[in-house]
Amino acid sequence: MIIENTGLNGMTSELAYLDESAGKLGFVRWQWEYYRATYDLKLEDRASKTEYFLRINTRAVEGKLEQAHAVLAIESVYIGRATFPHGLEYESPVPQPILNTATQRLQDLKKLLA
Repeated sequence: MIIENTGLNGMTSELAYLDESAGKLGFVRWQWEYYRATYDLKLEDRASKTEYFLRINTRAVEGKLEQAHAVLAIESVYIGRATFPHGLEYESPVPQPILNTATQRLQDLKKLLA
């Protein structure tokens, strides 16, 4: 599911600062290449033992990702249910407590990047 109205879309940050800020909130930069990167946050629904991942897609607008001073723009934010062996399913409903946690982390990140 795409999470709309986060206020993050279009925000920019240097790679080093985005890594640091996202890391403080539990996000990890998993997938990356020269011009794109995704930051993932694992959230677990303890009642059902289901894992969800909050994913932030970014794209380099200045420099390349191997440069700490490269500038990244946030493009979109998704949340999906983890599937075996390694994938995300974006169509499943997400429990409200998971959405609440995701929304709070996104707002915290927005504050750090502002």
